[in-house]
Amino acid sequence: MTALIGSAMTGGYGGADILKGCTVEVESGEIAVIVGPNGAGKSTAMKAMFGMLDLRAGSVLLDGEDITNLLPQHRVQRGMGFVPQTQNVFTSMTVEENLEMGGFIRNHDFSDTIAEIYDLFPVLREKRNQLAGELSGGQRQQVAVGRALMTQPKVLMLDEPTAGVSPIVMDDLFDRIIDVARTGIAILMVEQNAKQALTIADRGYVMVQGENRYTDTGAALLENPDVRRAFLGG
Repeated sequence: MTALIGSAMTGGYGGADILKGCTVEVESGEIAVIVGPNGAGKSTAMKAMFGMLDLRAGSVLLDGEDITNLLPQHRVQRGMGFVPQTQNVFTSMTVEENLEMGGFIRNHDFSDTIAEIYDLFPVLREKRNQLAGELSGGQRQQVAVGRALMTQPKVLMLDEPTAGVSPIVMDDLFDRIIDVARTGIAILMVEQNAKQALTIADRGYVMVQGENRYTDTGAALLENPDVRRAFLGG
């Protein structure tokens, strides 16, 4: 079942359209990755699907419901989680306080969810009382993802989750993202590390100048000679 689909999205900031009829979708339990050159509109497409950008044309559906005109906070209540690339943790709060902040829309006990997140990210259990600002980049990303999972989303959107982390940390984060998808959550991810991201992608989108240039499985895009030559370094 398609959890989230942005269809024929057109829009931008101010008068200029950055997105030009692009379509992105992801199904429950699936990892979909948007890759492409800088300035292609990758993050803009994700922000449009989260309601941070008004579309001039096109639509966004979550589990079949048209959410095109909903504010971001109402999309969270419907089951969307979003992790921005930067400023995605409360640095002056502990790891556990960050997770508790993520449960703000839930009006019942969420200790079970915190326990599940600690199972998913064991290092966070070890550092639960440490300030998030003292953590490494990769650990902060785990806090940010964990906080988004506190709302028990149907769809989790990640904007360049491996930006600025070492290759070892990147591999570990990707392993954790696979684990999240296995719980049935749909994952939509924008990534600069295209080759590595497509390796774990069920579905891949190569975006150029706000349009879908190639759409296929991650494996097929990795094998596509045109994609390899133009976007993956040969």
